[in-house]
Amino acid sequence: MKNSEIRELTNEQINKKIDEYKEELFNLRFSQATGNLEKPSRIRELRKLVARMKTILRERELKEK
Repeated sequence: MKNSEIRELTNEQINKKIDEYKEELFNLRFSQATGNLEKPSRIRELRKLVARMKTILRERELKEK
């Protein structure tokens, strides 16, 4: 998901996506701990995506003030 795509979403949609991605991250970390992780790079992708979304939410919050 690109920044332009994230910016098109509403705050509620972004928060919902963040929750989904955090749950997926949890499951991936669990798979990694048990040794069943097929694509370790997905963990890094999700972490960066969540950070990007949080940054955009913070930008919007600061713009409102």
